[in-house]
Amino acid sequence: MPDRPIDPATDILGVIDVQPTFMPGGALAVAEGDAVVPVINRLLAGPFRHAFATQDWHPPGHASFAVTHGRQAYETVGLHYGEQVLWPEHGVQGTAEAALHPRLDQARIELVVRKGFHREIDSYSAFFENDRATPTGLHGWLRERGFRRLFLCGLATDYCVAFSAEDAARLGYETFVVEDACRGIGLPLPEGGTTMDAARRRLEGMGVTFVASGELG
Repeated sequence: MPDRPIDPATDILGVIDVQPTFMPGGALAVAEGDAVVPVINRLLAGPFRHAFATQDWHPPGHASFAVTHGRQAYETVGLHYGEQVLWPEHGVQGTAEAALHPRLDQARIELVVRKGFHREIDSYSAFFENDRATPTGLHGWLRERGFRRLFLCGLATDYCVAFSAEDAARLGYETFVVEDACRGIGLPLPEGGTTMDAARRRLEGMGVTFVASGELG
């Protein structure tokens, strides 16, 4: 639980990839992904006065698509920036699936960061492309606006939310993940457990706090 109430001047909600492509019926569906929308809308209508969103925005033939390589989804390949999980085609630019969810209340979303629009590099984090070096510009925007605490929600917990939280903590923000406003993929790992387990261990080790939406007012 946060040690102080939400401060509209310094706290912001980060809405990560709340797009139909990641919801039931979408190309890369996360189980119960659509359940995050009403929870996020309550946060946007209540304690948070400021929010940003991210949006997967891939060109056709993107390097992260399995079909681009003639491979099966969820295999891995080595790209110029390291190992890359291959995904089903998703979040393709200009499609209805790539839009922010139509029921998402966008009145307080002041910035939308589009990720993965470079054909040769994927982007999980809201802050950096997957080469871990190319910035999206979000950090500068947040600093310029004076935000110091980030509360992240959306899809998927163990990928884009987790990578965004990791980078936020590394950049010096007090970082929270709103658990009931997220859903995860939970791929099994060779060493046991899932990507959800690994993400939580990694984030908690960096000082990221997991909270419930009801704790935020």
